[in-house]
Amino acid sequence: MRKVHVIHENDAWVAPLRAQFARLGTPVAEWFLDRGALDLTQAPPDGVFYNRMSASSHTRGHRYAPEYTAAVLEWLARHGRTMVNGPRALALEINKIAQYQALAAFGVSSPDTIAAIGREHIATAAETLGFPVILKHNRAGKGLGVKLLLSAAGLAEHLAAEEVEAPVDGIWLVQRYIQAPEPFITRVEFVGGRFLYAVRVDTSQGFELCPADQCQIEAGAACPAVAPGAKFRISEGFASPLIARYEAFLAANDIGIAGIEFIVDRDGTPWTYDVNTNTNYNPEAEAIAGRSGMGAIARHLTDLLHATRDVAAAAE
Repeated sequence: MRKVHVIHENDAWVAPLRAQFARLGTPVAEWFLDRGALDLTQAPPDGVFYNRMSASSHTRGHRYAPEYTAAVLEWLARHGRTMVNGPRALALEINKIAQYQALAAFGVSSPDTIAAIGREHIATAAETLGFPVILKHNRAGKGLGVKLLLSAAGLAEHLAAEEVEAPVDGIWLVQRYIQAPEPFITRVEFVGGRFLYAVRVDTSQGFELCPADQCQIEAGAACPAVAPGAKFRISEGFASPLIARYEAFLAANDIGIAGIEFIVDRDGTPWTYDVNTNTNYNPEAEAIAGRSGMGAIARHLTDLLHATRDVAAAAE
């Protein structure tokens, strides 16, 4: 029986999608990729494979889940299976440097960035760009490790703190800080490679912007996404020249589902700084707007499953 196979490492993030599949009656199998055995002498099952592997998997104890997923995706590609967010999407998910280079090919600007391999190179990179700067991890997710630094003294104090965690891939990104006239960013959601909707995200409380319910924790804790009624707001009638560029970028990089974040500076120039191919949605914002990102994903994957079934039947 052909199914939609969902590849992931976080059960909580899949729960809303699971509910949408149940509503549609779509046959589904979940592949929780952390540890296991991959038998390369066997062919994968038939169906559609949706990769939801996250760059932040290491924060949940799944250090090598992306590497394991990369092996599985190559296996699926070898056997011609239909994939949504295949090997190239995963490669971009876990590498912001690669994201910026790929976006630039479509005329999409990212903030000036210097990659520092080794903590000892961060200060020089910051001085080169000029303060204030943003310090972040190359492989992160949820805004992990993001810190606004206003001065060399502030940077030195931050790096001296024992709780500062090094990036899992060893690459720090020192990035020019974009001063926006208002404290918000825009996250543009795509399903099937096409624009779904845009969300205005309040950044006044910090940079960890995961919109899922599972990221909404108590005030004072690590994630500042604590105001679900106001922090995430779907922008009705959103339009931007970036949409066409984003869609071309997604098509060229085999990305079917993604959320892309940008910020607009005081001069009205947009700067794109993150592509998230393991996108989540804020349920309260969607309820207010009458939208469903997971519903759109479930319908898209179900349509793909039916299409592959029809092709297979015609070939028999």
